[in-house]
Amino acid sequence: MKSITINGSQRESVGKKATKALRNAGQVPCVLYGGNETVHFSAPELAFSKLVYTPNAHTVVIAVENGETYDAVLQDIQFHPVTDKILHVDFYRLFEDKEIAMDIPVHVIGTSKGVLNGGVLRKNRRKLRVKALPKNLPDFLEADITPLKIGSKLYVTALEGEGYSILHSDNTVVVQIKTARTAIVDDEDEDEDELEEGAVATTEGGEAPAAEATETQE
Repeated sequence: MKSITINGSQRESVGKKATKALRNAGQVPCVLYGGNETVHFSAPELAFSKLVYTPNAHTVVIAVENGETYDAVLQDIQFHPVTDKILHVDFYRLFEDKEIAMDIPVHVIGTSKGVLNGGVLRKNRRKLRVKALPKNLPDFLEADITPLKIGSKLYVTALEGEGYSILHSDNTVVVQIKTARTAIVDDEDEDEDELEEGAVATTEGGEAPAAEATETQE
């Protein structure tokens, strides 16, 4: 999984006045949980743009000015209700031998026959909760819609892989092809093709069907 580095400064004080002063200076107060100690630090708001304003999942390397570095993942983020400015960020420390749960984006691939016939692709889950060791966390999960017809659903079990587990029930629908008013039903198309093939075979193997005629006697 790709990683983003955030350069931060150790926070000497964590009181309300100190926190307000940091925000006024364009800094975001942060806390790193996990391990034997809790680390309080701050970083410029722009440092979080690639981490927050993206659909992709990333791990984080937190580099504090005292020379310490920590591998982490974003745990929680708070925004101002009016300005949407970042107010506070919580991170959770990563360890190579401990599994971590993260929301991983779902990438839809392939071309569905149901969509080609006018069906509507509905993405029920754009992200899935995945648990794995840090080294096994995938950048994304692929949902192949190629075999889906109108009315078909793709369940979370189709996205399972080695090295990670998906923390959703097996009947969770990831994507589905919904019927539209202008859609052509796939099964009806197949039935009509079979009937046409059968009619041609009967005509070639026997006599041609006689046409009915009605004579009018005068």
